[in-house]
Amino acid sequence: MEFLAAGLSPLAVAAAMAVALLAGFVKGAVGFAMPLIMISAFSAFLPADLALAGMMLPTLVTNLSQAFRQGWGPALETTRTYRRFLIATVVFIAVSAQVFDLIPRVAYLLLLGLPVTAFAAAQLAGVPLALPLHHRVRAEWTLGVIGGLYGGISGIWGPPLLVFLLSTGVPKTEMVRAQGVVFLIGAVALLAAHLGTGLANPSSLTFSALLVIPAQIGMWAGFKLQDRLDQARFRRWTQALLVLTGLNLVRQALM
Repeated sequence: MEFLAAGLSPLAVAAAMAVALLAGFVKGAVGFAMPLIMISAFSAFLPADLALAGMMLPTLVTNLSQAFRQGWGPALETTRTYRRFLIATVVFIAVSAQVFDLIPRVAYLLLLGLPVTAFAAAQLAGVPLALPLHHRVRAEWTLGVIGGLYGGISGIWGPPLLVFLLSTGVPKTEMVRAQGVVFLIGAVALLAAHLGTGLANPSSLTFSALLVIPAQIGMWAGFKLQDRLDQARFRRWTQALLVLTGLNLVRQALM
């Protein structure tokens, strides 16, 4: 097959499928972290370009399921509500994808990992970090730009959105749906951008398509857990996972 011809062993493919299954489960449970888990794990045994390409189709398909889980109406309303974040993210994914191989990896990992860790840890510790209503529009544009810049380079644009949603106290169902909508449109933009750069090609996309199956299976299992979590527990799980996410980004930078 294409990805085997590109140099991947059957063991590496099996390991990637196991990672996709785990990432799908976590995403189904809390609504995010699939790209973070996949990129973090893939970096141990895959080239950087194949790691980024490999997560593109699983991310796109699982976000489609997440965004439209309650139907078209709520998904379209969420799109309208978070349109500023979406516009900024899509535009800056396209911009930053063009310099994918020019940005030092350590720089973007630290610049994202440190503030995300500090924010989520403060929320876990009970420090109130609610965003005043009159700052929300400005914050939405700013965090959308940041998410887009990181998204085109690393395939990770979730943490800035999580910071915004946690700061504004969004209910669980809307929070998960908003992540699905934003991540879906971002995933389409990322794929389109890297079809242009050549990083997404028949070989890498064949590998990525194989990972859709375990990712989707994991996600449906995660949905079952999410449905049993009340609002308070869901928020705590989200904050805790965001702390681990930030620390992992810092760890990768220091290594």
